[in-house]
Amino acid sequence: MPPDPSSHDVRSAFQREFVSPNLWRTRIVVVSMAALAGLVVVAFTWLAEGAFGLFGDLAANGWWTPLLWTPLCCAAIVWVTRRYARGAAGSGIPQVMAALDPALSGGRRPLLVSLRLSIAKIALTSAGLLGGMSLGREGPSVQIAAGVMLGARRWLPRGSGVSAHSLLVAGGAAGIAAAFNTPLAGIMFAIEELSRAPEQRNSGLIVAGIVLAGLIAVSVYGNGTHFGVIHPGPIGLTLLGPGLLAALASGCAGGLFARLLLTSLRGVSPDWPTRLRARHPVWFAAGCGLLVAAIGAISGGTTYGSGNETTRALLENEASLPPAFVLLKFIATWLTAWSGVPAGIFAPSLSIGAALGHDIALLTGYPHGAALIALGMVGFLAAATQAPLTAFIIVMEMVDGHSMVLSLMACAVVASTVSRVWSPPLYGALAAIQLPPRPPR
Repeated sequence: MPPDPSSHDVRSAFQREFVSPNLWRTRIVVVSMAALAGLVVVAFTWLAEGAFGLFGDLAANGWWTPLLWTPLCCAAIVWVTRRYARGAAGSGIPQVMAALDPALSGGRRPLLVSLRLSIAKIALTSAGLLGGMSLGREGPSVQIAAGVMLGARRWLPRGSGVSAHSLLVAGGAAGIAAAFNTPLAGIMFAIEELSRAPEQRNSGLIVAGIVLAGLIAVSVYGNGTHFGVIHPGPIGLTLLGPGLLAALASGCAGGLFARLLLTSLRGVSPDWPTRLRARHPVWFAAGCGLLVAAIGAISGGTTYGSGNETTRALLENEASLPPAFVLLKFIATWLTAWSGVPAGIFAPSLSIGAALGHDIALLTGYPHGAALIALGMVGFLAAATQAPLTAFIIVMEMVDGHSMVLSLMACAVVASTVSRVWSPPLYGALAAIQLPPRPPR
């Protein structure tokens, strides 16, 4: 007879949960590696911000200095990446998603996620910011933390029940939690983007690891929100028209951005830039770096780096942006990703969306610009990634936007829906490129 599901032996359950030495060893290993992953992401954040600070000092010597430095730096990064760490190229999120695919054999997984690639990702992404490229560190943080967590396998006891899948999900989500200082967003990212086969037995342990990584970032940077606290003004019918316009505009812009990235990175178009990138990737990267530097010079330096300073200044109503900032940042971020340097798009997407919301506030004469800026942020990020729940929670936690919960959620859903007209899910499509061809049925 099968066991009665209503029966529950308290004594056996207590021994299983609190007495088993293997279970405690598993918990200690997972929690310790989660804490280490959080510390590594914090160190990466410090290094990346320091690198961009050095670029700022260099650019202060004259507007023309990046025109020389950025192409050289970009070409060197792509050369090193292609020669020594091919798996570190790009955002990092597609690599983790590909490593989670059951079709990928265990022998190929270290080519996409490993501790060695995590170290390379830290160095190469920081070098990209040293060169002034338009990139974010949040996507790379996913691959970095996943590589650290995957290293826990060697210390887990046999029969622990914690699979490589669980460690990759926990590591990737911990990277988001620690990079943005947003533990809830890390958990939602694990559910929405990474997890394909959740393991109920260890779900609590995995969530604990994600939260711990976020707490590591909180303990270092404090419990403040990433972009401070916004003052959106009254949330009512007066926001409906401008807010809907922000959702539709950011959905279209984010969808086009994802389509452009996907078309460029697939490398299957017959145009001459694609052929040049395939035949001479280092020279192509130098050309992209030169264009990024030229855009930076035209924009007065506002398009360099992640764009976090611009986003914060817009929310605080202290920004002075060139009229075409949205277009310039859009192109600079696309060129950065197309060049082949390890680069994330989360922070630049927030910057583009914030500027788009700011422009809509000016266009419509809406007096509470911070609300539209927040809606632009969540709309463009949701459209670019087609992960509306993650985008909504990230922005809500980053700006303390609890008073705008329903508005942010609605904008994320609308923008993500509009984006699907223009492009398939970006990260899923890029992850498919990393996988071996599936045999025909």
